Amino acid sequence: MHHAIPIGRSGQRMKILVIIPAYNEAENIENLINNINELCPYVDYLVVNDCSEDDTEEILHRIGASYMSNPVNLGIGGTVQGGYVYANKMGYDIAIQVDGDGQHDISYLKNLIEPIENEEADIVIGSRFIEKQGFQSSAGRRFGISFLSELIKVCTGIKVKDVTSGFRAVNREFIKIYANDYPQDYPEPEAIVAGVMYGGRIKEIPVKMGESAGGTSSINLWKSVYYMIKVSLAIIIRRISFGIRR
Repeated sequence: MHHAIPIGRSGQRMKILVIIPAYNEAENIENLINNINELCPYVDYLVVNDCSEDDTEEILHRIGASYMSNPVNLGIGGTVQGGYVYANKMGYDIAIQVDGDGQHDISYLKNLIEPIENEEADIVIGSRFIEKQGFQSSAGRRFGISFLSELIKVCTGIKVKDVTSGFRAVNREFIKIYANDYPQDYPEPEAIVAGVMYGGRIKEIPVKMGESAGGTSSINLWKSVYYMIKVSLAIIIRRISFGIRR
């Protein structure tokens, strides 16, 4: 199979890193890495293991994967930021976030980085809700995502449909920005707000996602309501803090 190597407008080959945050992903992680190696051999990857309590680290060690393990559990924000710190230090041109649970289709990686290669966008988000194919999430979660989408539009003037998508790519400038300033608690929606406030051009592209390949969701109704209140406040506070800073 022929794999085209991404080339930037300068004619230089682009260095690309896939950042994979992983917490208790023993069921999924080996398959995900195999998919990346097979479908996108032109990218590097780094699994950031967030003190998994299952066999995730043992599997990564056994298969000779590229990974680092957090010394303490940092949560999703700190774990992803660790990947950006590494990408910044190693001089990558593009970083792509891919969840460790197997729901993101690796075959879309090329589509995700194309707008960055063509200098049309700084941040590209893989969206389930443009062509509405693949797993669409539950009705309750779709309502919550739609609400947050409208809130972000009010705060920033930018409309992003799939604000909780963890399948996204950023260019060199935003690797540096996110290495230094990445939201901790609810990173996906907040990172969009930060992206706009730092002057980033954001583009959504259609992707298909599956359900998480393993594990069980711990989100129930009350947790969902609590999440919505907290993330809404976090978005508003982040927007206000930028206004004060600028």
